[in-house]
Amino acid sequence: MSREDGAREPTYNDYVERIHYSEKYNDDQWEYRHVILPKPMLKLLPENYFDPSEPGVLRILSDQEWRGIGITQSMGWEHYEVHAPEPHILLFRREKDYQKKYQQGQPVAANGSGDKKK
Repeated sequence: MSREDGAREPTYNDYVERIHYSEKYNDDQWEYRHVILPKPMLKLLPENYFDPSEPGVLRILSDQEWRGIGITQSMGWEHYEVHAPEPHILLFRREKDYQKKYQQGQPVAANGSGDKKK
């Protein structure tokens, strides 16, 4: 599909390539970063990714969901906040020093599952 000016419409992959990742910042407990999606990308996301009580505002997405829309980050990040005035900005956090503490990936679950000890 072409526009009248001859330029092609951006594809979903074009938008994924334009996702912006902030520098990391932290407090005593958490490391933070925000991820800025291109605004037109929101129109292409599944309807069930949005908060039914706030039209146009994303709900908190699971790891699988935010990775599935093209956000790429190392292990440990969680989508923890949305800001309704700027719904294209997703706020993420992870435990401070996560990569030093869990060099083999994610922490072991309390029930022992995921334990990689041999």
